[in-house]
Amino acid sequence: MQTLLIVGTDTGVGKTVLTISLTAYWQTYRFCNRLGLMKLMQTGEGDRELYSRLFGHEDSLTISNPLCYSTPIAPPLAAAKEGQAVDLKIVWEALCNLQQQQDFVLVEGLGGLGSPVTEELTVAHLAADWHLPTVLVVPVRLGAIAQAVANVAFARSLGINLRGIILSCSNAESEGQLADLAPVSLIQSLTQIPVLGILPYISELTDTRKLTRVASNLDLELFLPV
Repeated sequence: MQTLLIVGTDTGVGKTVLTISLTAYWQTYRFCNRLGLMKLMQTGEGDRELYSRLFGHEDSLTISNPLCYSTPIAPPLAAAKEGQAVDLKIVWEALCNLQQQQDFVLVEGLGGLGSPVTEELTVAHLAADWHLPTVLVVPVRLGAIAQAVANVAFARSLGINLRGIILSCSNAESEGQLADLAPVSLIQSLTQIPVLGILPYISELTDTRKLTRVASNLDLELFLPV
């Protein structure tokens, strides 16, 4: 598996935490020689800048963000406000270049699996059309079970290669509510998709040693070439 797409059920659910944790893990253990790190597309400031701050000094890591708009709303709306159109050919070519140059590519999606990338297509459609192995991040909060079931059903309807689910604690309290809000056995039973681990709440996203430990506690062999 040369590429992994990280998607979520919504925005702000922990996609970036998972992405930078896996990248920090790579920094320490080098599960491949050359890593590509790609933000599928970005509106406003955020992930691209964080990637550069944490990993921009790595010679064997290439960071790519082929499309970026200044307005922090859905890409087709942001592009229209800026007098542009979303050109997916640019994104596809950037991804192909990374795949050719790097041994493994981590791709972080935007918004949720159903978030629009054009007026006709969502993140899920790109995952399916581009045949990208995918991991779904589900936040530990009220409604997590329903979100997991609905998003897995959506992914399955499009034929996405969904490798597993990561449960994400977006605040300190949610870690103690896991059994009530996002019970692993029930989510696995309802979705028939494995839960690959839990992301704990992390208040500081620049502590790469802690991020590495977070990644080390996931079932990495199921979605990384380790």
